[in-house]
Amino acid sequence: MNNVNVFRQFISILISKDIQADGRSFFELVALNDQVPDDDSKILHEIISCFLVLMGTETNPQYQSAQTRLSDYSEQPKWNQLVSFLDTGLKNIPGEIRQYIQENPEFENKLIAALRTFSDKQDLEDILGALRAVLFPEGIDLDGPGKREEKIASLRQKRNVHIEKLNPNPVENPAVEMVFTSNMLLTIPLTTDEDKWHLSPSLKSRAGRIMDEAQQYWYDHPIPLGTAPENNEVLYGLQGLEEMLKFEASQNNLPEEAKLTVILSASTTHNGIHPLVKDYFSYLLENAEPLSHINLHIFTEDDTEALLNEVLIPLADHFGMADSIQALRDVFGVDGEYGRHYSFLKAVTAFWQVFINPQIKATFKIDLDQVFPQQELLEQGGFSALQHFTTPLWGASGRDEQGREVELAMIAGSLVNHDDISKSLFYPDVQFPSKEKLTADGLVFYSALPQAQSTEAEMMCRYDGKNLDGSKEVIQRVHVTGGTNGILIDALRRHRPFTPSNIGRAEDQAYLLSVLFASQPALRYLHKPGLIMRHDKQIFAGDAISAAASGKKIGDYVRILLFSYYGRALPWPMEKTKDLIDPFTGCFMTAISLTIVYLRFAFEILAKLNQGSIEAAIDFASAGAARLNKLLDWLLADDNPMKEIYDYEKSGWDLYYSILDETENAVKKEDQFVLNIKEKMQKIARNTFIHT
Repeated sequence: MNNVNVFRQFISILISKDIQADGRSFFELVALNDQVPDDDSKILHEIISCFLVLMGTETNPQYQSAQTRLSDYSEQPKWNQLVSFLDTGLKNIPGEIRQYIQENPEFENKLIAALRTFSDKQDLEDILGALRAVLFPEGIDLDGPGKREEKIASLRQKRNVHIEKLNPNPVENPAVEMVFTSNMLLTIPLTTDEDKWHLSPSLKSRAGRIMDEAQQYWYDHPIPLGTAPENNEVLYGLQGLEEMLKFEASQNNLPEEAKLTVILSASTTHNGIHPLVKDYFSYLLENAEPLSHINLHIFTEDDTEALLNEVLIPLADHFGMADSIQALRDVFGVDGEYGRHYSFLKAVTAFWQVFINPQIKATFKIDLDQVFPQQELLEQGGFSALQHFTTPLWGASGRDEQGREVELAMIAGSLVNHDDISKSLFYPDVQFPSKEKLTADGLVFYSALPQAQSTEAEMMCRYDGKNLDGSKEVIQRVHVTGGTNGILIDALRRHRPFTPSNIGRAEDQAYLLSVLFASQPALRYLHKPGLIMRHDKQIFAGDAISAAASGKKIGDYVRILLFSYYGRALPWPMEKTKDLIDPFTGCFMTAISLTIVYLRFAFEILAKLNQGSIEAAIDFASAGAARLNKLLDWLLADDNPMKEIYDYEKSGWDLYYSILDETENAVKKEDQFVLNIKEKMQKIARNTFIHT
């Protein structure tokens, strides 16, 4: 039997009415109408049904009709983009399946076993098990509590690191030796009614002039200029940091007169916002509680351009490093996809160490809708926030479960949701979902399961003095969040990790991938139990999060495609990467990414139609097809363009860190040109300073 036909049989039976579970058919909607549909919802239903029928075998009696009808819809302007997207899947999925079976013959056996299960079994657990064995092996045995504990324990064992040497030069005074960073996303006011803008008259006038400017970038829920101070999460996060530092001072953990350096990147949707940012936050802070323990700097794209043109590029010329200058220009900045500002916020702290403050040893990133719950940290964890950073385990070296040398020069904390902290500081922010929440798209890909597993195994791990004593035996982290993670700057400069600047989701998860097996010892995250921030996102962005749910799901599809292609672009086998980063981060990296994305997309639309969410289904189909068509045009046009992205951007970051190394040496030699450039940098730094 042709191995692709085995897969097509799998799809045909999957979408048939014959698979029942607890009296329910999984996909009753997948059928073509006898008559031509007469409204948009019926047309959309038929288009998706045609696609799924054509994914299956040609023996389906509706196969020829599906071909004809889908071709007819491709001629209609309203539907041609969607049909074009689906046609791309029909043309490319068979090749993806064929290649995967050639590389992994066991996959064909899983398909055959699933066919047997579909034929012989009607129990939901059996059917889900067969589906997951083929499409989502990361979710196997996680639906019920039976084997969860075993899998959590197994993952902890896999993450184990045996410590051989502690950091001889750990962080001692975090407020003096660390830089905290975060990103803020800014957009134009939501309304044209200037009376509702919480801005000064001057700022209102300047903001008014950019209301008709073309939008350049899109983010999930940026902060509109003029948002009321009490609803501004940047102000909230900064004041939360100030409260954290006041608490440290009350515990005598803060040197007298010490101020924590905080660097924010300002990513904007419109270029005209750049010159308003600093004045806007100066205005906000005028009427807010003073940030007396913080030195605040804000970098816009204009500031990063100044760093490039006045500091980095002249130094590259001075040191004879002409190669990769354009790559450096392209990677160094804060506007664009999330990966760009994420890499900047790490990299700029190395810059700070060389040009501004050589005392700086480390950096830590937070999200501004998170705060340190100091009282709970001390009472339930035994350490205040800053005390966590003084452990000599941060920067320790050892060996993982496979005997690889690792350097725990990164550090990762955890989150507790605002509404859960009353239960416990150690209450997981992601829990195993109930079976009732399983959706049609969850039959194909259900990341909530491995996310909950990895949250319990990694984030909630406490060194109990037994198997994991927190001294000789610790765990490394793979699953990290965009906030609550840091890196020692010495290691940052040696290992040079980065997130590709076209990564728009899970930029935090992608950061370590760039250097996962690049050197020995390998760079890894130390898990620090009790380093927990309270996540208050729902206070600020509950409505925005709900409104962005469809966009987030499409972003998940983009994440699967980019991570999967990125996994094959890295200079070591994808199987080796996936073996380490499974289950949660790894579930987005799959050899059958097109298959997963197209099935998820189709089933999500059918589910919305079945629920009566007609407008949502049509909008989702339109937005998803537009966004994914553009991405696939790029991904499928060449032999994995993520390889070119990785090599190109790596050259840019290598140049950046080499410039810093050469600058440091030149300063020691009192190179006058470099000393003059250093003065320019200090002037730029003063320009980014916000008086608090």
